[in-house]
Amino acid sequence: MNLHLSSQAAARLEEMAYQIRRLSVEMITFGQWGHLGGSLSMAEILALLYFHELRIDPGNPGWDERDRLVLSKAHGSPALYAALALRGFFPVKEIYSYCELDGMLEGHTDMTRTPGLETSGGPLGMGLSIAVGLALGLRFKEKPRARIFCILGDGETNEGNIWEAAMSAAQYHLDNLIAILDYNKVMAKGFVWDLMNIEPLADKWRAFGWEVIESDGHDLQALAAAIYQARWIKPRGKPIILIAHTVKGRGVATAEFNYKWHTHAPDPLTADRMLREMARNHGKAEEGYSRLNAPVKKETFYGGE
Repeated sequence: MNLHLSSQAAARLEEMAYQIRRLSVEMITFGQWGHLGGSLSMAEILALLYFHELRIDPGNPGWDERDRLVLSKAHGSPALYAALALRGFFPVKEIYSYCELDGMLEGHTDMTRTPGLETSGGPLGMGLSIAVGLALGLRFKEKPRARIFCILGDGETNEGNIWEAAMSAAQYHLDNLIAILDYNKVMAKGFVWDLMNIEPLADKWRAFGWEVIESDGHDLQALAAAIYQARWIKPRGKPIILIAHTVKGRGVATAEFNYKWHTHAPDPLTADRMLREMARNHGKAEEGYSRLNAPVKKETFYGGE
């Protein structure tokens, strides 16, 4: 693995991030439920992990030596489902089972339904504890190459069990654990600093015994360099957190830094405008919402609020 992405690799990852955003909008609009802002904010993170970093095999998802990803902010499931589909864990057409009764893709992650998921999610603050357990398990199984990645939301760092897990990871010297904080600074009802300020964030994690790396969460070169640092230059015996500074609703001007798009599904016409805006911003021919003329769902089955 190289410190810098080649121009070809960077272009491919940019395209994957773009497709993750498009599919997220399609999914949430079709399901008429979902968390748009927090799905769009982590598109580059997921693109880098699934198409550059993670040691995984869609043809053998239970491969014992694989890396594991825990999505602690499980309300960002649309972006994760998009990444899994694009990576080949299931057909892309399955995104239209999102929030369908007995469908493959629930509103919050369910590992019993969706290929490629390592954990189920929903209650915030639980994912890091699960990741700590997985990292310990890999150590006991003597799987030194396999790593655990855990994507956290900034709002869930309000939860005390995040910090209990942080203490445990440092206590057990889990240097096979890399947490990535999607620091988009917006929660369901407003800005993080107005609702429950978590700063000084980097200093808190250092005080809990973690190695801290910070990066622009939308700059793929910077993210790749940060992951390289976490993978190869890390101090042995310490868990690592990458604080990725991101923008809630990235890619859609009206949704950026707008808490109203934390939990809100666009209507088909709004989705059509969003997708055309994304296409223009990427220098592509305008392509709108694929189901613009389809009936809008009136009832939705989903996994929690």
